[in-house]
Amino acid sequence: MDAYEPLVSLALAGAAGLLVGLERERSRPQESTSEAFVGGARTHPLVALVGGVATLAAREVGVAAIVVPFGALVLLLAVNYADEVRRDRHRGVTSEIALLLSYALGVLSLTEHVLLPLSHKAIVVSAVAVVATALLWSKPTLHPLVRRMSVEDAAGTLRFLIVAVIVVPLLPDRPVGPLDALNPRQIGLLVVLISGLSFAGYAAIRLLGPRAGLGVTGLVGGLASSTAVTLSMAHCAREQESLTDAAALAAMLASTVMFARILVVAAVVNPRLALDLAPAMIGGALGGAGVSGVLWTRARSSPAGAAKVAFSNPFELGSALRFALLFGVVLVGSKAATQYLGAAGTYGAGVLAGITDVDAITLSMAKLAGSAVAPRVAATTIFLAAASNTVVKGVMAAIAGGHRFGRRVLTGQAAALAAGGMGLAISWIR
Repeated sequence: MDAYEPLVSLALAGAAGLLVGLERERSRPQESTSEAFVGGARTHPLVALVGGVATLAAREVGVAAIVVPFGALVLLLAVNYADEVRRDRHRGVTSEIALLLSYALGVLSLTEHVLLPLSHKAIVVSAVAVVATALLWSKPTLHPLVRRMSVEDAAGTLRFLIVAVIVVPLLPDRPVGPLDALNPRQIGLLVVLISGLSFAGYAAIRLLGPRAGLGVTGLVGGLASSTAVTLSMAHCAREQESLTDAAALAAMLASTVMFARILVVAAVVNPRLALDLAPAMIGGALGGAGVSGVLWTRARSSPAGAAKVAFSNPFELGSALRFALLFGVVLVGSKAATQYLGAAGTYGAGVLAGITDVDAITLSMAKLAGSAVAPRVAATTIFLAAASNTVVKGVMAAIAGGHRFGRRVLTGQAAALAAGGMGLAISWIR
């Protein structure tokens, strides 16, 4: 294999450059525009191959073989960019940076003793090329998202990332507190997990903007907060009665996503628990999806509607700290209930915790399952918390959205919980 390593590495360099170049070719300006075109599907792989050949030569003649072509490339790009500025063509430097990256990928592909074995190097080079191409391709998506991001969003996100990247790794990784139930670093990591998942829904809603239909808002907003979606839809239904079916559809979709979200969180933290939890959560999600299908057929005749859902940035430091505190309280309470009251106490803790937040009890049971709590008991507790949370949202819907909206949401949620209960029964008898 060593005899063919240069050929394989050069092929890797060309493939990485071609991937980036294809995206640049797709973004090529129309002939009618005055914007210059720096490089595309041929230039990028050629530049990557230049970097690879230069690195191959450097194995014998030294680093100058890499530096000289790189300097020539920088000079060509600088001259081209200066000419663009002279002609008053204002643009960024993304294309130039992409071309330099193609050269760097070519260099990396032919380096020795840096990424070993060759398969490892191939994975790294390919991953960098794919991520770079995705970033270049995502311009139409990222720019609207940035424009919709407020100063408060940016500041909150930055503060939270400081905590996640700097503070959490410094937290002690050992049991502390009552009953040795609290591990500060694990709590920090789990808070980051939940906030990151919520932020995915929050960012999607910010990206979609006010033009998003009610159904899309419910489907995506369920990642961030199904309670916020339900309350917002209740307001829409009360303000405009013709939107009742569409608003109920959004609320049901948000609750359906909640079941899927719970299963994903449990699977990430404790895969063993996910096996016992899956029948109940999949049953609840399928039941909610079935009701959503019925509501969708009824809502098609309704006028299109949109709603502004009042989400808070889950990366806001205050929100994260409040959730960490809630999680700690629920974790200690769940362990105490299990130790002193048995399974009945654990179930009661799940019902009470689910009234306010289902994520905290999900994480607590995922952490305790298999050690302090039997997996089936933990799965049942999580389902009871989800049921409690769902009932509370149904009552809120009836109070805030009126009789018609409340009846639709409560009926749909009852069907989802019945299907989830059947799934839970299956997990107990199998």
